[in-house]
Amino acid sequence: MKLVTKIGLCMTAVSVLFFNGCNDTAPSAKVERTEAVVKPTISEQSLGLRKVDLYSEDSVKPEETKYSKEYAGSGYKINRAFQDAPPMIPHDVEGMLPITINDNQCTSCHMPEVAPSMGATAIPESHFTDFRPKHKFDGKKFEKSIDNNKNEISIKKIGDLAGARFNCSQCHAPQSEGQLVENTFTPEYTHKDGAEKSSWSGSKLTEGLDTLMK
Repeated sequence: MKLVTKIGLCMTAVSVLFFNGCNDTAPSAKVERTEAVVKPTISEQSLGLRKVDLYSEDSVKPEETKYSKEYAGSGYKINRAFQDAPPMIPHDVEGMLPITINDNQCTSCHMPEVAPSMGATAIPESHFTDFRPKHKFDGKKFEKSIDNNKNEISIKKIGDLAGARFNCSQCHAPQSEGQLVENTFTPEYTHKDGAEKSSWSGSKLTEGLDTLMK
């Protein structure tokens, strides 16, 4: 019995020393915490194009818009932004806009039959082509027209300027002078004269389309 008691007392002593040791080391352990200092890398003045802080609304002055004062027919042209891009209007449009159903002064110089003599860019073949599906709409009810010959999606050449192309300023616009931001874009044209002419004609008009040309 005495031997058992001594062994028990020894195990108890060891346990006490072990747990006390753990408890003693826990408080003494120091955890060093460092807080990252976040420094602003973008100033308010650099967030936009106005170059002032976000609270100085009264001091914000927009850049002056200066459109070309070149007269129509002067011969001045702007290179297209990319292959087949709608060309910008390089001349003064004072008194020519807005375009209405009864007044489209663009056609007086840019129709194919007069453009060469006026030194103007001729309206391309695509603008004399009807790309619109032949569906029915009486103002109240829409009825989709479908037949086996795909007439509802056929593309037809027409003699007059297509209605969808009549409002020239929906794609073509004057170019303001000056440069608000640096432009590093360099166009790559697929045609040698792509900066001045469109290649969207002939078979290119239906390239990649599941349709018919009539």
